[in-house]
Order: sequence, then C-alpha cells, then structure tokens
Amino acid sequence: MSEDTRSEVYAELASVGPYGVRPGHALITMVEPHPGHEYAYNRWYEDDHYYAGAMAMPWMNSGRRWVATRELQLLRYPEKSAVAQPVTAGCYISTYWITDGRYDDHMKWTVGINKRLNRDGRVYQDRTHVFTAFQDHAATVYRDGAAGPRDQHALDHPYRGLVVEVIDAEGPERRDELLEWLRSRHLPKRLAGSPAAMVTVFRPTPLPGDRMSYVKQVEGVDTRLTLLWFLEADPALCWEDHFTGLDAAVHESGLGRVELVAPFIPTIPGTDTYVDRLRG
Repeated sequence: MSEDTRSEVYAELASVGPYGVRPGHALITMVEPHPGHEYAYNRWYEDDHYYAGAMAMPWMNSGRRWVATRELQLLRYPEKSAVAQPVTAGCYISTYWITDGRYDDHMKWTVGINKRLNRDGRVYQDRTHVFTAFQDHAATVYRDGAAGPRDQHALDHPYRGLVVEVIDAEGPERRDELLEWLRSRHLPKRLAGSPAAMVTVFRPTPLPGDRMSYVKQVEGVDTRLTLLWFLEADPALCWEDHFTGLDAAVHESGLGRVELVAPFIPTIPGTDTYVDRLRG
C-alpha cells in the first residue's frame, strides 16, 4: 500500500498566498566542518543536504554554496569578530532565497523536514554552525542601475565571488539610520567602478524555538545587518583595491561597527574541488 502523501491539498495550497519572484527572505548559513571531516562533510552537503534539506522545500526558490580557501580565510577582518571566533572559522557558506511573504510557511516545512532527516540519520554532526540565520530582505543596491541581473537572479547568475559583511548598529534605534546610510550613500559609492554588481542587505530573524539543538539562536536580531556583495571577479584579485577599509568607513559614520568581512568563491557542485585547500 502506498504512503499517503496528502496529494489532494497541493493544488489547494498552490492557489493561495504570495508567489512573487523577488527574494523576501534568505537563509544564510556559515559552517565549519570539524578537522578531519572536510571531505565527508562536503560530500554529505553536496550529495544530499543541499537538496533534501533546502532546495526541495516549498518557497525556497534558489540557492548557491560558497567556499573560503585558506588564502581567502586569511583576508578576513576584523581580527576580533563577534560573528566568527577565530575570524577564520566557517569555511563554507550557503545562501538561499525564500519567496517574499512565505517565511512562516517555509519555516513550518523546514522544522519538520530537519526533524525527519535527523531521525533518519541524514544530518552530519561533525560540524559547527558559525553563523546561521534566516533573514528578511531590507534592500538591494545595484552598481549599474537597471542594467544587469536583478537580486532574484543573484544565486543563479555565475558570479565569481561573494563577500559577506556583517554590521552591528550602535543600538536598535539606529539600525534604520544605518540602513538608509548604506543604501543611499555608502554602497552606491563603493559599488561604482568595482567588480561587485550588487549588494543585498538583510535583517536577521529569530530562529524558532523548536529548531535543531545544534543550531544556536541568532544574535543581534535588533541591531544587525548582513550584506552580500556579488562579485564578477575572484575576490582575491580585487581585495586590496575594493574591500579593505569597509570597517573604517562604517566606523567613521558613527552608526555601527563591522563584525565580519569575509570573501568566498562558488563551489563546483558534485565535486571536492577546494576541499584540500581549506586548512593551513
């Protein structure tokens, strides 16, 4: 006898609720495999979890996985980071877009499927979540105005690099001011003439109380902004000219402090490319 999958409700669910294409929310998850587990972790994530624990879920409409080789890890700053201790921790990051207005629906599914995966022994335990958070979209700033890919294309377009920047406002009451400064002044200036085509800005949201125990609760929910810079060049080749000094610019604004600036390059799905370059 076949399992009852409640197929009769699928058409009903599809006929109601938001179904736009813009990223209203994101899952951003930076993870460090435990020493000696790099290859096994990579194969689990590439072969199983990227699909079963992410892309197969309703309303998660695009995703991409990125890696920081040791060379890229050593470019990170500041040395004393509230996000990563040490600042080099977290050599893999995965980014996923979730349909605007579908966060609650997606969360019901993701909690349920991860409990099932855990029961079935399909969760790799020898890893540490360094920075894992669901986030709400706050802004996107483009280098070239209306030309080029939009933010809904960002995880499918073949960008050659990603820079993750995490900023804490000087208090909850100042985060909106920080966001407006980033959107209208700082980011347009830094994007002009740079290899970054766009920056997406997100606000973290609390994880549900019934999340998996190995994922710590999100910090800085009221003060933090997460910026994703999408690059058309390898970040190692343009780091000195374009990505040093981001912390100084934010400090000078008086609105916040940079807690992480970290470059990544795309993984090559289905391969172990770069796994042998994670450690010093």
